[in-house]
Amino acid sequence: MLIGLLVYSNNLFIFISIRIYQIFILFFLLAKIISMKENFTIRNIRNDDLHKVTNWAKLEGFAPGIDDISIYKNTDKQGVWVGCLNNNPVGSIACVKYNSSYGFLGLFIVRKEYRNRGFGVKLWKHGLNYLKDIDCIGLEAAPIRINDYQKWGFKKSSVTNRWKLYGSKNLPKLNFYVDSFSEFRVVPGDQISSEAVILYDTQREPSPRPHFLNDWLKNSFGLVKAIVDKNGMCHGFGRIRPCILVDDQKGWRIGPLLADTPPLAELLIRKLVGDLDDEILLDCSGLNPYANYLLSNLGFHEISKTFRMYKGAQPPTPMNQVYGLACLELG
Repeated sequence: MLIGLLVYSNNLFIFISIRIYQIFILFFLLAKIISMKENFTIRNIRNDDLHKVTNWAKLEGFAPGIDDISIYKNTDKQGVWVGCLNNNPVGSIACVKYNSSYGFLGLFIVRKEYRNRGFGVKLWKHGLNYLKDIDCIGLEAAPIRINDYQKWGFKKSSVTNRWKLYGSKNLPKLNFYVDSFSEFRVVPGDQISSEAVILYDTQREPSPRPHFLNDWLKNSFGLVKAIVDKNGMCHGFGRIRPCILVDDQKGWRIGPLLADTPPLAELLIRKLVGDLDDEILLDCSGLNPYANYLLSNLGFHEISKTFRMYKGAQPPTPMNQVYGLACLELG
């Protein structure tokens, strides 16, 4: 009886061991199949991706301007990518080099149904590696992502407020500022030289961006206005462009918006808004000490905020003449 019990126990042990081995093999094969199915690759964005990525940005509430991403692609032809699962685009990131000293990271999106699978980390590492030789990298962070970016060496610099105006009917009928503008005039963008605008921008932005700005201001979507004096010198400029809201409604975004003084910034805003009655958005750095006061008195309401963060030596440029950022994706 004892021998029979020993034989039974030995057979049971062998049986259990075989089962464990079979389960191990099954899990190994299953993992192999899953890994074969999840072939994740990263490639440069193509023209046939632009509509798709624009739609992702819309769903995230970015309110992308029509044709914005095409300009990002052209600013740095190697710096905008999509992540693909089995050749199907599921995420994007833009890491644009303005020059050897300054780059910007944005358009970092992974479609919701593909999150928490490591694809975002792979895109992020790919982008940072592309910018590894840049002295300073900037980005705009949602409040809930600040801690994540700090782990990668980014430091919080300032708040960026998004403002909304519900159409021209909500602009005060009388100018908030009563300054006289007899020495200035507002002209369409095509009546001032690109060189004059680029020079004005270069003296007020963290880094020169002539290629981006030239494409941005000459894009066929939207309207550009500039303020010039009697000698044709630039004293401010801005662009308003159509954008796509989450509900697929048409809206507008102002940016960039730069001006010597708050009264000139108001003048530009009124000329850009005109008689538009759609939702109008404007993103403004909290480093401008005059902007909040001006915008709130012109009928704008603050609706959200992000935070500008930098990795590396932060550009020392003052922002007190910048009333609107061109876009949050490229700074």
